[in-house]
Amino acid sequence: MESLKDKAEEVLRTVYDPEIPVNIWDLGLVYELQVDETEKKVKIIMTLTAPACPVAGDIIAEVQQKTEAIEGVKDVHVHLTFDPPWNKEMMTEEAKLELGFL
Repeated sequence: MESLKDKAEEVLRTVYDPEIPVNIWDLGLVYELQVDETEKKVKIIMTLTAPACPVAGDIIAEVQQKTEAIEGVKDVHVHLTFDPPWNKEMMTEEAKLELGFL
């Protein structure tokens, strides 16, 4: 049986930065995914590729909505941070390959 944390990670892989054809998980924008399996609470600490990202609100709202839609989840908190600032080294190897950084 898939854990709540696995389901949350799976959902985060469906959220894309509209300016980059890679999901936010592989881009390294999710700094922390905390899941309380007992209380069914999810906390996501994430960033954006740039503080002035014009679609910041849309991305955060999509993360919130998709995580809340996971069966069994009772509470979701999405925390946006820019510390540390995002950089290309935070991407997975797959993302770097897809974007031509390897």
